[in-house]
Amino acid sequence: MNDWQPSGTVAAARQRNRLLQSAREYFAAQEVMAVDTPALGSATVTDPNIESISAGDAGFLQTSPEYYMKRLLAAGFPDIYAISRVFRDGESGRRHLPEFTLVEWYRLNFDLPAIIADTCALIARLLERPALSTERRIISYRDAFRTHAGLDPATCTVAELSVAANADQRLRDALGDRRDAWLDLVLTLQVIPRFATDALTVLTHYPASQAALARLCPADASVADRFEVFYGSMELANGYVELGDAAEQSARMDHDLRTRQTLGRALVPRDEHLLAALQHGLPDCAGVALGLERLHMLAANTDSIRDVVCFA
Repeated sequence: MNDWQPSGTVAAARQRNRLLQSAREYFAAQEVMAVDTPALGSATVTDPNIESISAGDAGFLQTSPEYYMKRLLAAGFPDIYAISRVFRDGESGRRHLPEFTLVEWYRLNFDLPAIIADTCALIARLLERPALSTERRIISYRDAFRTHAGLDPATCTVAELSVAANADQRLRDALGDRRDAWLDLVLTLQVIPRFATDALTVLTHYPASQAALARLCPADASVADRFEVFYGSMELANGYVELGDAAEQSARMDHDLRTRQTLGRALVPRDEHLLAALQHGLPDCAGVALGLERLHMLAANTDSIRDVVCFA
């Protein structure tokens, strides 16, 4: 019986150790303080695109340290980072596991350009490719759709999106009139595959309907101050300038729960502690979550996440 053996190699574990050490050195040099957050909490995210794993009466395994880290910031903590094991149900594939590692950090008084530069600098350091930081391509969500899909995401119809996705009737029935679901599909099929294969692409200003926990752009409320970083078609990081308005965040959570109910997904409790922290006052800040295993896959030149973990 050999199924006791780890799936990963010593070489992969050593490479992961170097990545972690490099990340900690980067944050130390930037005077960003390390913090620990619980892996188990009484509440979880309401986002209908993320499924939490229930731990029964004990609550939920956390999908991100974000809510706890924002509570720390509201309590007066300085710039902070956490390297956390997180959990998401139903995520399994070449690039997904239900348990994985997030490097998440928050910088006070950072605007969108500053947090994008910070993110690309960290990625370049971890991959030991300094040029990635300066040669990145920054493109708005709208311009990326126009260039690569021939559609304006602000005005195109669901019918036009379904044609761009080459959707059959079964897919049309499954997605119905959920416009954001169609946008996500076209983004995945038509836009992201056309990103440069050997450079970082930063996709900025997602539609306001996909703001999640990001603030809306002060110059254009139809989009959010949210960005994602890709290397080729590999999504590495998701970040944004944070929403500090408790009433707006509460309304978004309620909208999420209505959407979850419509889709027949499990209803989850809102995190009232987060809302109380926002009500108390979240300082101006921006945050990022970076998938460590995804980055490790690039460093190891592998297309399977199972090659970079000890146990899959």
